[in-house]
Amino acid sequence: MEAGGGARRAPRYARRRRRSRLALPLVAIAVGAFAAGLVLAAAPGRSERALVTQYMRAWSREDYRAMYALLAPATTRTITEPRFAAAYRGAAETATLVVVSTRSVGSRRGDFVPVRVRARTRLFGTLTETLSVPLVGTGSSARIRFTPALTFPGLAPGERLTRRIQMPPRATLLAADGTPLATGPARSSPVPAVASAIVGVLGPIPAAQAGTYVAEGYPRNAKVGLDGLERVFERRLAGTPGGTLVAGRRVLAFRAPTPAGAVRTTISPSIERAVISAIGGRYAGMVAMDPRTGAILGAAGIAFSGLQPPGSTMKIISATAALEAGIVKLDDTFPVATSATIDGYTLHNAGGEACGGTLVNAFAVSCNSVFAPLGARLGGARLVAAAERFGFDQPPPFPGAAESTIPSAARIGGALDVGSSAIGQGKVQASALEMTDAAAAIAIGGARPAPTLLAGRRPVFVRATTPQVAALVQRMMIAVVSHGTGTAAQVPGVEIAGKTGTAEIVDAAAPGASAPQSTDSWFVGYGPVGAPRIVVGALFPGQGAGAATAAPAVHEVLAVALTGRS
Repeated sequence: MEAGGGARRAPRYARRRRRSRLALPLVAIAVGAFAAGLVLAAAPGRSERALVTQYMRAWSREDYRAMYALLAPATTRTITEPRFAAAYRGAAETATLVVVSTRSVGSRRGDFVPVRVRARTRLFGTLTETLSVPLVGTGSSARIRFTPALTFPGLAPGERLTRRIQMPPRATLLAADGTPLATGPARSSPVPAVASAIVGVLGPIPAAQAGTYVAEGYPRNAKVGLDGLERVFERRLAGTPGGTLVAGRRVLAFRAPTPAGAVRTTISPSIERAVISAIGGRYAGMVAMDPRTGAILGAAGIAFSGLQPPGSTMKIISATAALEAGIVKLDDTFPVATSATIDGYTLHNAGGEACGGTLVNAFAVSCNSVFAPLGARLGGARLVAAAERFGFDQPPPFPGAAESTIPSAARIGGALDVGSSAIGQGKVQASALEMTDAAAAIAIGGARPAPTLLAGRRPVFVRATTPQVAALVQRMMIAVVSHGTGTAAQVPGVEIAGKTGTAEIVDAAAPGASAPQSTDSWFVGYGPVGAPRIVVGALFPGQGAGAATAAPAVHEVLAVALTGRS
């Protein structure tokens, strides 16, 4: 610095640096204000998209209550929640909707939010459409304004969703050997006697099943199988309906009807004729089964649907359970008696006969005075568990078949009730199909076959008991036919095993209780023992003793199947 001189000015670059430092806070404030403006501007859009997303997710779950809760008050004043839900269910039924899913939710455009939606249907395939969701209000206060166009993707305001359905020609039903059992619109057959006993009939959709059929795409005036094979194989025979899904006058989707292929059943015409002949026009149910596969070879009457107390055929199951539990052996002996007393109640043998001796003999002559106390000793838990393995309290194997039942172990009752259940009385209910299947399990060593009417199906088995116990029960069933109550089922030259059943359906103390109409007649039998090809079960409600009615009828079918002669 020179003497006497003034202060020197700072360099220019330093002044620029100071100005930059002063400007930075101003820029930061400006940028922050701009960002805040963007956030405030975006917040309403986020809330609105979140609202629409919530609505669509609830729809995918069919949670109509949650959807209704998101509507604007003005909407809820014009449509009740039940009507709102009905509108969505009706559209889903019309379109055969399986599931609706959201692809993307767009930004609000005016008074609606566009949503890209995918709707998968049973009948019309998958549709991808844009759904315009109307809103009332903005931001977090926005709510959805319901219109009928919201009930299905692709609907425009003022349009109604409808469909036109066409069923394909019904497929042909075939016997196991390829013989047509029902073909063409008239469902005709070259073996009308066989067909009429097993095919069943077509008719209007039952009211109780209308919702299910319509949801699958059937028109409401369609004819469906009401019973028999037509009912069992309804979905296979009907094929896939086709038609047009229409929004107003616009076509949203189209699919041509697809006919099904012929359905080959397990029914053997010769065995079916034998079953029909054995029943002889009486009110009865009879089933013939191949125990090696569970294939139903023939069936008629109330074979699948009729439920009655199984009487002494139930001793197949109670004897199995007792042998499994180790509380009895085949050579154990029992007093000869005409009755047994359990919990102060006297249970009589059929006709007041005296019986006893070895377990084999007691089984052969169907001795209640032995098996009722044995059942009580076995106990409800073990009896019920065995019955369930043999098929009781299990879902029926196909439509039209009734479920055979036994009270649960907790509800079966005391010793008297368990003893009564062990001899097929009390509250036990069984079909001819069930008891046929139980005998089949013994025939093939303790593995119960799942009954089937579809030829070529891979056999399915459920372990009912061990091979060792099944062999012991089979020995007793051989005795029934060789010298016991089932001799009428004998087939010359073939060893047959079986079991009779005579179930009381009228109080034994009531007037006329000894008349044939007071008892159900049962018999199940199979052969040849050791290499069984057929098991046959028969139920003749209110038609006497098993030995007198059912056993001879089963003999007819066994003879045809095993020797070719009746």
